[in-house]
Order: sequence, then C-alpha cells, then structure tokens
Amino acid sequence: MKLYTRTGDEGKTSVIGGRLTKDDIRVVAYGTTDEVNCFVGQAATQLDPKLFADILEELEKIQHELFDCGGDLAMVSDKYPYKATEESIEFLEKRIDEYIKEAPELERFILPGGAPAAATLHICRTVTRRAERYVSQLHREDTTNPVVLKYLNRLSDYFFAVARVVNFRSGVKDVEYERSANVFKDGKKED
Repeated sequence: MKLYTRTGDEGKTSVIGGRLTKDDIRVVAYGTTDEVNCFVGQAATQLDPKLFADILEELEKIQHELFDCGGDLAMVSDKYPYKATEESIEFLEKRIDEYIKEAPELERFILPGGAPAAATLHICRTVTRRAERYVSQLHREDTTNPVVLKYLNRLSDYFFAVARVVNFRSGVKDVEYERSANVFKDGKKED
C-alpha cells in the first residue's frame, strides 16, 4: 500500500460518497475532530497507568468515538448508517457527574494548566470547542448526524472535568483566575 495517492494534489479530497475541496466546512469539521483525537492520544501518554487506569480506559473509548464522529461527518451520502450514538453522550454525562464529585468544589474560573496531562486535556477541551463550532456550521448548511454536535458539546465538558481530577489526583491545585467573580454554584456554572 502506498501512503501517498497524489489525488489531493489539486486541493480536493475524497469523502464518503464523493469529493470535496480541502477547505470545505465538512472537511474542516472532521479534520478538527481528528485533531482532538491526536491531543487525546497525547494526554494518554502523560498519565500514570497506576493512578489513572480509569481515565486511560475512557480516553481510548473516546478516541474510537471520535473516529465514529469523523466518519459521520465525512459522509455526503445517506447510503450508510451513522455510527455516533446517544449512548456515548449518556456515558460522558455519567462520568462528568462522577468527576465533579471527586474534584474540589469550584467557585471561580480556573487557568488551564497544572499537571502536564491536565494541561493537555485543557487543549483537548478547547480544540473540541473549535470542532463543535465547525460542526454547528456544517449542521446549519448541510445534512449530518445531529448526535455529533451534542457529543462534542458534552465531550468538552468531560475534558474540563477530567483535567481537574487529573490535577487533584496528582496533588496539583487548580489556579483560579484572579479577577473572576464567583460564577459556579455547586460545581456548576450559573446561567
């Protein structure tokens, strides 16, 4: 198998059911989702398997789900079934609820950082938000799996919650944004 095909040399790429320009919003959306996946892999390499076995298992599950999301986003044909499901969102919500209980109560915004893996998980969070913005635009302009948009929204919350737990288990305190008002009540952001 050759790694290069030369078929994209003129700015187009293959998607499921056709070809698009490489800057098409669909390609940007699934490309950014792939970028999230890469940062998740980096975060996993920074976690001690003894202390973070549960999180490592979840991150691998998330990497598979991100591939599912990317595949769904790459479809321009309704010939194939979508792979991303509501069950993935429910799983994230359960884990977020558990991690919020584990980490110290939060009252103010915090600065991204702390332990190396926590800092990388904050990068995962922000790149996921960017992917969500692109998927939101795609969702308005064309047909795509609506579960992907919900999944990315929940996934960014997961990364925030798990980054805080990584710091907590590592014995590293979150640094509060010093000019932040008290914006969280019972660990959740006030509307």
